[in-house]
Amino acid sequence: MWVKKPPPTLGDFEQLTMLAVLRLDDEAYGAAIQREIEAQTSRSVSINAVYTTLDRLESKGFLRSWIGDPTPQRGGRRKKHYAVEPRGMTAIGHAYRTIRRMAHGLERLLERS
Repeated sequence: MWVKKPPPTLGDFEQLTMLAVLRLDDEAYGAAIQREIEAQTSRSVSINAVYTTLDRLESKGFLRSWIGDPTPQRGGRRKKHYAVEPRGMTAIGHAYRTIRRMAHGLERLLERS
C-alpha cells in the first residue's frame, strides 16, 4: 500500500528566508538575504539567524549553495550563494497555498489590521 507523505513544513523564518532566496535569485547570499527580509518585514534580523536557517534549509535539501568568484568589493573574498532546490519549491509552494487558503475570505479583515 502506498502512503502519500505530507509535504515538508517550514517554520515562519524558514519561509521568509526561502522567499528572500527566490526574490534575490542569483544575488542570494547571506547579507543580501538579511537585508531583503528586513526590507520586506520591517523587522531586525541577525545575520547569525540567517546563516543558521540557511544551513538548516540546506541540510533538509531545500536549498543548495556554491561559492562565487572573489569580488573586489569584498577585498577578494568570495560569497556563498544559495538557490532553491525542487524539494524547497515544493515546501514553499505548499506553505504559500496553505496561507492563501486560510486567508481566503478574510482579506477585508486582514488588510486593515
